[in-house]
Amino acid sequence: MQRPSIIACGEVLWDLFPDRTCFGGAPANFACQAAMLGGDVRLLTAVGNDPRGKAARQLLRDYGVDTELVQNRPDFPTGTVAVTLDAHGSPTFTIHAPSAWDYLEWDPRLIERITPASIVYFGTLGQRGPASRAIIQRTLKMAQTVRALRILDINLRPPFFDAELIRQAVSYASVLKISDSELPIVSAVYDLPDDADVPRTLSRLRQQTQLDLIALTQGAEGAWLIDARQAVQQAGIPTEVCDTVGAGDAFTAALGIGLWRGMDLPLLAEHACRVAAATCAHPGAIPPC
Repeated sequence: MQRPSIIACGEVLWDLFPDRTCFGGAPANFACQAAMLGGDVRLLTAVGNDPRGKAARQLLRDYGVDTELVQNRPDFPTGTVAVTLDAHGSPTFTIHAPSAWDYLEWDPRLIERITPASIVYFGTLGQRGPASRAIIQRTLKMAQTVRALRILDINLRPPFFDAELIRQAVSYASVLKISDSELPIVSAVYDLPDDADVPRTLSRLRQQTQLDLIALTQGAEGAWLIDARQAVQQAGIPTEVCDTVGAGDAFTAALGIGLWRGMDLPLLAEHACRVAAATCAHPGAIPPC
């Protein structure tokens, strides 16, 4: 079976829980999940010349992610995030700065890697630094030229976003993945009315931004997928929750590969929710390899 060529852009880091340290970063989680789902995946990021950076490279390889685009920044540490969980397993993040992934440089190999790319994934957090923002947006411009599927996981992490960054990021995307907590923020950026009707809000947002598809995740309640033809609601998949870290990244990996394979939206919505639910059943963002 043909494999989609995928480039994920952005942060790689370690989540520092009260009782453990876990590999993380939405693009890194997405990359590992997409590789496990059959993608030919590369991660455009940077790590420090430190034990966590070396461990991150090795772990990516262990999950089948190509690390040729993982840059080394010896003057900065590999990214870390302090994570606390509430009684329901939902995380709160304290993202440390500066980190190596804030300082991407242009890599000429991106030109040859973008040309055959089927999917390019990106977020907003990975663009908090001007150096990395410039490189990621340059990559996205090339992805638009070759008409790759461009998936934006908006991934809003205060204080590392503003209205300008949101508008820029959406302008490069063809698919938007957004959570229910992020929808009011993005709706306000586009001056959409405060509306309790979720599919109507998503439809207005899709039309205004000219996106091909919007996916809204609602935690245990499931998800919505909306394109120009239909709005699909998928109920949550019951599971015994260990924690919810990385569930959205798993959902997005399944969504992207499913779109590339041409899955019907109802089937795709169920599949993506099942992959996300499976992630909630183990600690950390990705299962043991």
